[in-house]
Amino acid sequence: MSKVHTIAVLVGSLRKASINRKIAHTLAELAPPSLNLKIVEIGDLPLYNEDIDGDDAPAAYTRFRQELAAADGLLFVTPEYNRSVPGALKNAIDVGSRPYGQSKMSGKPGAVISASPGAIGGFGANHHLRQSLVFLDVACLQQPESYLGNISASFDENGQVNERTKAFLQTFIDTFAVWVQTTRKF
Repeated sequence: MSKVHTIAVLVGSLRKASINRKIAHTLAELAPPSLNLKIVEIGDLPLYNEDIDGDDAPAAYTRFRQELAAADGLLFVTPEYNRSVPGALKNAIDVGSRPYGQSKMSGKPGAVISASPGAIGGFGANHHLRQSLVFLDVACLQQPESYLGNISASFDENGQVNERTKAFLQTFIDTFAVWVQTTRKF
């Protein structure tokens, strides 16, 4: 029997009803049995400040770092804010990668999916995030690239992901499962 890999899912939008959160939940439903997707909340993280980090770091920092450390891989599901990564997600990356040399992300397989009401599907956020992940030594899935543009049209009248989008998400999560299996060093 193959190992079940825990995947920390970081959603860039803080809204409870965000489209990106819905995409994350859909991916969790579609994930093959080899993956257990777990959303790791980022909204309670104080802005990263080295002055408050260390032995008496905020409890939210400690909780977040422990959840990242326990994960076998990382999945980022994000909107685009001003052609880049939302501030809350960038802050989470800073918290998870500090103190310097103690990143909880290093060496893990990862993937990025961006969704936006705009036509280019969060392309800027997706690529800015990938740039940070290179430095953080996260082995990021290259294909399929995942930019979900005009995302509102991907939901039916009941708020469920339509079949076309669901088929793409199934391909994405199945490919990510193989990536995790072949990339993660156990």
